[in-house]
Amino acid sequence: MGLWIGRPGALREVTDGAVKFDRSPDLGVKEFRALSGGVTTWIPPIRPRRLRLEWSAMERDDVVHLDRLARRIDEAGPVAVIDPLARNVLSSSQGLALGDPAKWAYTKELALFGGVWSPYVENRVGVVTVGEGGPELYWQHPNWVGYPAHPGMVYTWWAPGLLASGAPVVQWRMEWYDVSGKLFFTSSTPNVAVPIVRTAPEKAAYVRPAVRFDGTRGGDWPMGQSMLCLGDVSAALVAGARPYGEGTPAYSITGYSHAATAGDGAFRDISLDLVEVT
Repeated sequence: MGLWIGRPGALREVTDGAVKFDRSPDLGVKEFRALSGGVTTWIPPIRPRRLRLEWSAMERDDVVHLDRLARRIDEAGPVAVIDPLARNVLSSSQGLALGDPAKWAYTKELALFGGVWSPYVENRVGVVTVGEGGPELYWQHPNWVGYPAHPGMVYTWWAPGLLASGAPVVQWRMEWYDVSGKLFFTSSTPNVAVPIVRTAPEKAAYVRPAVRFDGTRGGDWPMGQSMLCLGDVSAALVAGARPYGEGTPAYSITGYSHAATAGDGAFRDISLDLVEVT
């Protein structure tokens, strides 16, 4: 699989390998030295990721797609970039169940607990209203209704941390949304001992993973790790692999170059600079 780039609902797979792929985060660390010689550092709470992508001798159709994105011909909104080497597209804190509970949505029978909130406090999920219904917990993308997807793309979803904590999970769920943000299909399985693996259906622009609980059992449990992965990696997850979240941020294109390839004007050398936006 190549790199996917575009606005959700209009992603394109670029199979040409980039000659440069720099995904370094902007740590923003400031260093201060006291008169005594001691050093302290300051780190901003939000550390946006920057991307530098370069291609040599790119073919016309890919060039047209990137040109339209960079010049914002179709829309001014942010773009998605799905790195084929990213094993878990949840954010790192979300995949570890840390921090602000706004990373999740849930039905009224549930509550998230974590004491005093901080970026490093682990969340617990609790069934606080016992009844016959199946309360649900949803993993939220920070910018869109779900995580970017494209018809035919395969995703694996699992939350083994909840299983390990003894939470009464009865179903894994994957909700599929179209480009307008409308839910049109839900995949699910009651076999929670293994991950759910599904292929994005036609019209899919986003996927939102979710969990359904047994609503007749009250209590609260640590959420632990969760994984939304590209491709079918179910065997590796069952075998014990626990990839941390690398995220699928929304990016803004801040730099663009477009030049004819030396010796052959039918191809182009393209570069993009992008920064993660909130």
